[in-house]
Amino acid sequence: MNRILVIRLGALGDFVQSFGPFAAIRAHHSGARITLLTTPPFAELARRSPWFDEVWADGRPSWKHPGRLLDLARRLRGARFDRVYDLQTSSRSSRYRWLVGRGAEWSGIARGASHPHANPERDAMHTVERQREQLEMAGIRHFPPPALDWLDADVARFALPPRFGLLIPGASPLRPLKRWPAEHFAALAARAGQPVAVLGGKAEAEIAARILAEAPGALDLTGRTSFAELAAIARRGDWAVGNDTGPTHLVATAGCPTLALFGEDSDPALCAPRGPAAQVLRHVPLAELGPEAVRTALAALPPRA
Repeated sequence: MNRILVIRLGALGDFVQSFGPFAAIRAHHSGARITLLTTPPFAELARRSPWFDEVWADGRPSWKHPGRLLDLARRLRGARFDRVYDLQTSSRSSRYRWLVGRGAEWSGIARGASHPHANPERDAMHTVERQREQLEMAGIRHFPPPALDWLDADVARFALPPRFGLLIPGASPLRPLKRWPAEHFAALAARAGQPVAVLGGKAEAEIAARILAEAPGALDLTGRTSFAELAAIARRGDWAVGNDTGPTHLVATAGCPTLALFGEDSDPALCAPRGPAAQVLRHVPLAELGPEAVRTALAALPPRA
């Protein structure tokens, strides 16, 4: 097979947890030209990686813009892919089988797939195990650890201290129950015993301000980092505490000792961050998890390698 398509549209946590499958597909199809279909937020991250020859960022055109959908259909059909690995496995990505053309082999859950993930319990599996089983059913047996040396950047402009911790207080605005209260993050920062850096997007700037008010020595990096810079900062951090959100997954994967906080709105059995020193603390409701309990769990994390 000379032309392979991989579909992974988002979100960040799911994209990070696909690093292993990306590496396995690359190893299995070592001589093939592999294209990733994704969305703009993850295109640059994918282009940095060693797994793809080409990255297309137009993977989620609005159904309200049929012209864009038609452009994608023409592009997919014209590429004449031999096999597709649909790691998104959504109703949208499954429909793309019709756009690619039925002559291509298909790994996923689309009706008529040549290599279906035929496990009725797939939705009860963690993302990492679910994707691995999907690829095994498509004939992939070798799963090398994904190389991450490319996931780095120059972070001198941030003037980071020699030792510091990381706080990741954001989460999807549509799922507020995934957020540990800002005042608890602030209390944790105030008693951390070392500087902390607050990570996240621009939407977390207000939370960062509350944390800095309690811990004046903290650094507000919200809205200032690329994904590669985020990983580079994580490599230099002593520890991280974060909600169930994409940056927490990236920080854990980069190797920073990470404590991920889960509440009633997500299940760590399905989507906990994976990493060499990642652990989960779950409390229902999350808002009633006290800072001291987090401090205790944080002290049990393995030290940075």
